[in-house]
Amino acid sequence: MAHYRPKRESRGQGGIGTLAEWNASRVLSMLSILAVTFPFFALVLCGYLAARRQLLPLAAIPGLNSFVLFFALPALLFQLAARTPLQQLLDGVLLACYLLVAAVLVTLAVAIARRQGRNWNDAAMGALVAVFPNSGFMGVPLLVALLGEAAGGPIILLVAADMVVTSSICIALSRLDGAEGSGLQAMRQALGKALRGVLGNPMAWAILLGAGFTAQQWVLPEVLDKTVGLLANAATPVALFTIGAVLARANMAPQSGQHADTGWRDPAGIAAIKLLLHPLLVFVACVLARQAGLPLSDLAMQVLVMAAALPSASNVSLLAERLGADNTRVARVILLSTLASFVSFALVTQWMRP
Repeated sequence: MAHYRPKRESRGQGGIGTLAEWNASRVLSMLSILAVTFPFFALVLCGYLAARRQLLPLAAIPGLNSFVLFFALPALLFQLAARTPLQQLLDGVLLACYLLVAAVLVTLAVAIARRQGRNWNDAAMGALVAVFPNSGFMGVPLLVALLGEAAGGPIILLVAADMVVTSSICIALSRLDGAEGSGLQAMRQALGKALRGVLGNPMAWAILLGAGFTAQQWVLPEVLDKTVGLLANAATPVALFTIGAVLARANMAPQSGQHADTGWRDPAGIAAIKLLLHPLLVFVACVLARQAGLPLSDLAMQVLVMAAALPSASNVSLLAERLGADNTRVARVILLSTLASFVSFALVTQWMRP
């Protein structure tokens, strides 16, 4: 017994030491992740404060948004797509996992909103802000910074999926208000209009053009390549700054008379769906796909889950405003999800990274 006690104490000390080392490594891992993500969120904060303090005129925000949408971000997406193997841009398993979860969450969010008495327009925009991550303005540069340029292919595919499929379906659902007999016809018309809008989106064409360069193994002339590179380098800082400015403008806008102010509780619930339930369901879908023997790489799974953990896309606020939905509710979801994701995204990243 005298011999056993010291041995037990030694094991205990070893266990404590091992636990302390493990905790220290986890803390260092979290700090390394925050060191990467902090500048991204800091730029969002700069844009928010600039608009809130009126250092940036509200009238200038559409100009910034247009620069990112029509010039800088398409250049970045083209660069990534042109450097990505074509099979990564056509990953059917990745796309199926992502869109299946999006369909589940859209159905859930719309059902809850309709049960609360909201019209189809507000229900659809609430569903869209619950499932549409800020993968274009924030996710592309952030995930590439965290996982390397190889993450470009999967995240580009997710950007395309949200632009073409998720947003189009939600826009179509938003048009179901009105007479029951014309509801389906209105939905078809809205779906067609949404798809036509996708065709006018320069980001979609940039992805297709980059994929074409990959397939044909084309290379831009040096002068054009440098021009595209300059625009691509501007995409990240200007896009993040613009996100903050858009958030400030949306939350400074007066409440429309047709929408009663329901406070922050409902937006907080939708933000929780976006930041917690969305990545969890995507993770489960990936695990099930792997168990079924479907090819899904570790990198693709990381990108899927981390993209789902991103905050809600800021452009949903602009869309809700244009469609006449409750934009205050949508803007609050975007604001809350962006603030909370500084911590939640880092935790999901730490969970997914080896």
